Amino acid sequence: MAAPSPEAERQRDKDRTRADILEVATREFADKGYTGARVDEIAARTSTTKRMIYYYFGGKEQLYIAVLERAYSAIRALEQQVDVEHLAPEDALRQLAALTFDHHEANPDFIRLVSIENIHRAEHLAQSEVLAGLADPALGGLTRILERGRAAGRFRADADPLDVHMIISSFCVFRLANRYTFQAIFGRDMLDPARREHYRTMLGELVIDYLTAR
Repeated sequence: MAAPSPEAERQRDKDRTRADILEVATREFADKGYTGARVDEIAARTSTTKRMIYYYFGGKEQLYIAVLERAYSAIRALEQQVDVEHLAPEDALRQLAALTFDHHEANPDFIRLVSIENIHRAEHLAQSEVLAGLADPALGGLTRILERGRAAGRFRADADPLDVHMIISSFCVFRLANRYTFQAIFGRDMLDPARREHYRTMLGELVIDYLTAR
């Protein structure tokens, strides 16, 4: 097997460096917000320099947008990979809901980034051409499932994929974003492992109950 060319090695090094910067920047922005995050701190925690970060991304705002693109693209990629076409519409929706539940729980930085970007009224997200193209992948699978459910007479005729997406997202984001205030007020940790399957099942049933209500 031929050894990689010097150019291929250099490209791999660039890709690794860029990925390393994005990983550290994700934690920095999630922990401190867009305003509080410092490029100097990101550089200090990576194997590169502030100058190199500007070379790769152009500036702090562009780096933050790249972090958002990476975070949103990850969940969209998972949604596209899951195969639910062979399942009954109800089971397909339960599986998609469970996928979002699992992803959000495993990626609390994503929830923090979403909350931070909402504070900024999505002014950074709106600048991204990448993120603008992620709406269709998010809704495409849901649309096909709902069409199958309506055709079989199982789902309400006015079922809207964006509404279903909102129900799933609302439940999963609330559980992470409001974990500590909810626990302080009500004395219940929504991430208690003992309640995990209960909440995971509850989400699927909420979606199905809405779609089958007459």
